[in-house]
Amino acid sequence: MEPIIQEQPFAERKVVIARLNYLAEATPKPINYAYDPLRVPPRSGKYLEQSVAIHNGREVPWNLALDTNGFVLTEHESAVKDFYDSEEVESVYYPEVERLIRQVTGAERVVVFDHIVRNPVFAERGEKGARAPAKLVHNDYTFTSAPRRVRDLLPEEADRLLKNRFAEINVWRAIRGPIESSPLALCDARSLDAEDVVPMDLVYRDRVGEIYGFLYNPNHRWFYFPRIERNEAILLKCYDSKDDGRARFTAHTSFEDPSSPPNASPRESIEARALVFWPFETA
Repeated sequence: MEPIIQEQPFAERKVVIARLNYLAEATPKPINYAYDPLRVPPRSGKYLEQSVAIHNGREVPWNLALDTNGFVLTEHESAVKDFYDSEEVESVYYPEVERLIRQVTGAERVVVFDHIVRNPVFAERGEKGARAPAKLVHNDYTFTSAPRRVRDLLPEEADRLLKNRFAEINVWRAIRGPIESSPLALCDARSLDAEDVVPMDLVYRDRVGEIYGFLYNPNHRWFYFPRIERNEAILLKCYDSKDDGRARFTAHTSFEDPSSPPNASPRESIEARALVFWPFETA
């Protein structure tokens, strides 16, 4: 089936119809590998492609918000010259991201703990530590794995920190803009039901983590931000311990944009992951 797009100029296009990869069943527990395993498929489980409407987040008549929808787009300049240089990213970009998240969320403390660069060309060549865009509807942490990450990374402080609100937030941006292919689709957290959520093992060489996959639900409301530039950043909430009706996590995935030009540049992006903590008096 060919993807359908509205016959409108790109700048005015409010919706694209694209196919996203969902889980087809919840059991047995699916497994994803975070490396290339020998003699086994890179993931287990059954999957299906589902056509969905993905709305242009730049065109919605209301403000998208991190605590309401689970994601937000913001302007953000970076002094980083080479996002493929891990030392520069850790020394320059990590503090930038920590300041940005504190500014947007009002958090007291932010700890960026890792990042991923994505470039399908470099990933195919095995260069610069790049990975290909992730094309499965997922969320990076679960109600089990997020607290475990705090214990893994901040063991001496974990008991104290876990008594109060904390979150895991990703910051996603273009290494080189505009993003013309494989953009990021984000599901409005308010449209997710508990029955849609499926825990999946994420197997590394040295440990086993856990992420969420998702079953298709026609109520899911999807958004994206066309042609992301280098001076823009998406904040994406992957876990929030506060259970008061706010967004606690957000399904997301890359997708093949039917409005991409035929000569679209390969997507180059970076996502930084951060643990976010609020003052104890707000518990």
